[in-house]
Amino acid sequence: MADRKPIESWLTDMDGVLIHEGVPIPGADAFIKKLRESGRPFLVLTNNSIYTPRDLHARLRRLGLEVPIDNIWTSALATAKFLDDQRPGGSAYVIGEAGLTTALHDIGYILTDHDPDYVVLGETRTYSFEAMTKAVRLINAGARFICTNPDETGPSTEGPLPATGAVAALITKATGRQPYFAGKPNPLMMRTGLNTIGAHSESSAMIGDRMDTDVLAGIEAGMKTYLVLTGLTRPEQVENFPYRPSKVVDSIADIVDLV
Repeated sequence: MADRKPIESWLTDMDGVLIHEGVPIPGADAFIKKLRESGRPFLVLTNNSIYTPRDLHARLRRLGLEVPIDNIWTSALATAKFLDDQRPGGSAYVIGEAGLTTALHDIGYILTDHDPDYVVLGETRTYSFEAMTKAVRLINAGARFICTNPDETGPSTEGPLPATGAVAALITKATGRQPYFAGKPNPLMMRTGLNTIGAHSESSAMIGDRMDTDVLAGIEAGMKTYLVLTGLTRPEQVENFPYRPSKVVDSIADIVDLV
C-alpha cells in the first residue's frame, strides 16, 4: 500500500479485541497502558448502545483495564452526535437503555411518544412488542427511522440474542422504511470519534476483530486497519471479502510495540 503518515492516534474495538466473554485478552492491559503513557489520542469503541461510557469505564476497570471515560466512544454517542448535527434540540421516541437515553438527554433531545422527529432504536435487554408497535405507528405517521447499529445478534452465555439489526428488520418489514444506521460499519462513527479526540484519519489506525464492521468502517474512514484474530473473523475468512485490512495479527499483544 502507499506510504502513510506515522500513526499518531488509535481507535480499537472493545469486544473481541480487548476483552472476550468478560475476560481481558492477553496484551490488552499492556496496550492501554502504553497508549496512556504515550499521550497519543485514542478511543475504545463499541457498537453496543446499552451502556454509558461511565458504565463501560467501571466494567473495564474491574477487568484491570484503565480506560478514561472520555476515551470511550459508543454507537449511542455517535447516534446522538449525528442527530444533534441534523436537527438540534429535536425529539425522539427511543427504544433502548441508559446508554442511548443518556446520550440523547445530554444533547438536549426531548424523549417523547407524541409526534417525535425520530424513532431511535438501540440495544435493550427486553424488546417490548408494545414498544415496537408504537415505533411502527410513529414511523408510518412520519417519524424518521434511526438505529444505533446494524448488528443482528448479540452474545449471551446461553447463545446469540436478537439485537438491533434484527428488530430493525421487523420494523422495516412493517413500515417499508429503511433505517439510517449510525454505528459501524458506517464510517460516520469513526469520523465523529476522530473529531472528538482531535485526530485525523490519515494518521490514525483502527483495530478490530470483524472484517464486516471494524475493518470496513476503518477503510471507509481512510484509516490504517489491523485485524486481530481473537474475535469473530477467522483467518480463512479474510480472503472472502473484497477488501483487506492493512495487516492481520494474532492479537492486540502484537500491536503494543507499535504504539
